[in-house]
Amino acid sequence: MNDDDAPTAPTEGRDGDLPTVLVDQIELHVREHLRPRLEGLTDEEYFFDPSADGNAWTIHPRTPTGQTPPTALQGGDGDMVIDFEFPEPEPSPLTTIAWRLGHIVVGVLAMRSSSHFGGPPADYMSWTYAATAQEALAQFDTEYDRWITGVRSWSAEDLQVAVGEAEGPWAEYSRATLVAHVNRELIHHLAEIALLRDLWAHRA
Repeated sequence: MNDDDAPTAPTEGRDGDLPTVLVDQIELHVREHLRPRLEGLTDEEYFFDPSADGNAWTIHPRTPTGQTPPTALQGGDGDMVIDFEFPEPEPSPLTTIAWRLGHIVVGVLAMRSSSHFGGPPADYMSWTYAATAQEALAQFDTEYDRWITGVRSWSAEDLQVAVGEAEGPWAEYSRATLVAHVNRELIHHLAEIALLRDLWAHRA
C-alpha cells in the first residue's frame, strides 16, 4: 500500500470543545429565541390560569391566617407565595407563567448558583417571589446571567469534576452533566411559557 492509499485524517471541526458546546447551546436558545418571546409580558398573562377548573398552581398573595391555602406547601418569604406539594399529585397540575418563571428562577438557576458559584442563598421557602411580570423577568435576567457567568468560568477539566453533595443523589455526576441538565430545563420550561403566551393570545 502506498501513501496515496492511506486514510485521510478527519478534519477537526470548529468550536467542538465541551465548554463552548454547552454554553453556545443555551445562549443560542435563550438570547436569540426564548428570552425575546417574553418581551411585552403583561401581568394578566403572567397570572393567566390555563386550566378548565381555575386550580392551576401559581404565585399569589399569602393566604391569611385561619384560611386554607390552595396547596399543602406554600413557598416564599414575602407577600407572595408559590404553590407546591411533595410528592406532586398525579396528574401533575397545570401551572401559570408566574409559577414556571418562579421555578426557573429559584429551582433551576438561583439554587444552583448558590451551591456552585457562591451566589446568594436561595431556596423555594425563603425566596421573595415576583408580584408582577416585569419583576419576574428582572429576576430571571439576574439569575440567568449569574449562572451562565459561572458556567463560563469552568474549563473542560472543571466540567469533569463531580458536582458533590449539593446535588443530592446525583453527587457523583459531572458538572458537565449538570450544565446539560440545566440547559434542558431552561429550554423546555421557557418553551412552555411561550406556548402559554400563544394560548393567551388565542383565548376565546
